[in-house]
Amino acid sequence: MAVSRNVARTIPEGAVVDRWQAPDGWSLRRFHWPAEGTPRGSILFQTGRGDVFEKYLESFAHWHGQGWTITAFDWRGQGGSGRLTPKADCGHIDDFATYIDDLRAFAGQWQAETPGPHAVMGHSMGGHLVLRGVAEGAIAPDAAVLVAPMLGVRSALGKLAPPLARVLARLGDPRRPAWKGNEKPYTTETRANLLTHDPARYADELWWQAKDRTLLTGAPSWQWLVAAFRSMAALEAAPLESVRTPLLFVIAEADGLVDARAALRIAPRLPDAELLRFGRESAHEILREADTVRDRALATIDGFLDARAPRR
Repeated sequence: MAVSRNVARTIPEGAVVDRWQAPDGWSLRRFHWPAEGTPRGSILFQTGRGDVFEKYLESFAHWHGQGWTITAFDWRGQGGSGRLTPKADCGHIDDFATYIDDLRAFAGQWQAETPGPHAVMGHSMGGHLVLRGVAEGAIAPDAAVLVAPMLGVRSALGKLAPPLARVLARLGDPRRPAWKGNEKPYTTETRANLLTHDPARYADELWWQAKDRTLLTGAPSWQWLVAAFRSMAALEAAPLESVRTPLLFVIAEADGLVDARAALRIAPRLPDAELLRFGRESAHEILREADTVRDRALATIDGFLDARAPRR
């Protein structure tokens, strides 16, 4: 499904990029692209750690072409939604509950103001937060899609990673960057190879960062790591068997960033969950992969939404 790179590097005509204020006054950067004609429904898409919604314009165009209204926002403390640390390129959060508070407030307004059915999608950290939001009753979509959800992380330290992060967070300012450079510390693999096998789609992200350096978010803070490990453990221990929202997990088993095994453990516990699995052909960013992977993922998502969030 190859397209002109202009689609991935241009805010589409009819879309609005503006600001939305959280209940505590924090300003989040928002993307909103109303459907043309009779709407198919509405999608709220949430990105991963350090991401910006521009990275998914190509996928947004695909769904918008089917009649969906598309909405997204940059998470608090990253992208165009400000910083919570003096280090301008460090992604920090005190607790993932803060993200959930933002998602609850935003999704409540979004669902009231946009045509149904309503689908919420999340990539990586966004997938973790969508599942947590559903499990906690913070959001109530008609269907949800989790793409490479961050339900566990790949770390050379294994079970030592969470306690080590807690110790190191206490040894200095917990808002300081946990590492420099790559998406993943202690690896010789390039950031590009960790994310996608498609050089052109990887270059799209670099193009947006060069265009506006304020959108760049680098390494997470030590406190972000502490909060992430705590949230992942709590989510896996939650009574997920009571979740009734239809869910689609899109998993890259060779993912070098998130641990796909966690998603494969959790998905069978959910009463209404489907799985799409990729092997070595896919890296972490499945929706920004080569066409053979991306097209299959989009087709499966489309079929899932047609079945689980039919037109009203």
